[in-house]
Amino acid sequence: MLALSLAGCSRRGEIDATGGIVAVRSACPTAAIPAQTGDITLFNPAGRTDAAALDLVANITDLRSTCTDGAQYYTEATFTVNARRSDASAARQVTLPYFSAVVRGGSTVVAKRVGQVTLNFAAGDYRASAQAKAGSFVDKAAASLPADIQQKITQKRKAGDADAAIDPFAQPDVKAALQRTSFELLVGFNLTQDQLKYNATR
Repeated sequence: MLALSLAGCSRRGEIDATGGIVAVRSACPTAAIPAQTGDITLFNPAGRTDAAALDLVANITDLRSTCTDGAQYYTEATFTVNARRSDASAARQVTLPYFSAVVRGGSTVVAKRVGQVTLNFAAGDYRASAQAKAGSFVDKAAASLPADIQQKITQKRKAGDADAAIDPFAQPDVKAALQRTSFELLVGFNLTQDQLKYNATR
C-alpha cells in the first residue's frame, strides 16, 4: 500500500490536521471481472441459442486478490468457477478457457494470458465447481506516482492561499499521472465473439 498521506481516520480527499490532502492509494493492481465476461453458456448443438439447446452455464465468483511487494508488485487472484449442466446422465469433464489481463490506465492491455479450468461432473450430478488462479507482475516505477505529483497532492494548504480551494485531483497533470500509474488485473472467460454477443444481449 502506497500511502501518500494518512492521518487518523481521515478519508481520501479530506484535509488533515496539517493542512495536507489525505490520499491513500494502492500501487498494486486491483482484481476485477470485466462486464459480460463472468459467465459462459454452452449450447448443444452449437449454433443454437434457444433454451432447448442449453447445455451448460458457468460463472466466475469469489474473486480475491493478494499483493506481494518485492522487486515488482506481484498480484495473485484466486476465484471459483461454478457450473450447472442440463444432462446429468453420465460423468463428464468440461474444460473452459479463461483469460487474465493486466490493464493500464483503464484501457491499455499490457499483458494477457489464457488459462484453463477443468470441471468434473459425477454421474447424476448437475453441478460442479473448480478453483483457478491468475497472477500479474507490475514494475514499481510504472505503478508509482512521480515525486512532484505526490508533492502537489500532499502539500500543506492554508486558508487564504491562492491554491487553498483547488482540488489537486482535478488538475490535468495529477489526473494523467494517476491514470498512467493505475493498473488492474482483469479475469474472465475467454469468450468467442458469439458467446460475448450472447452475454451482452440475453
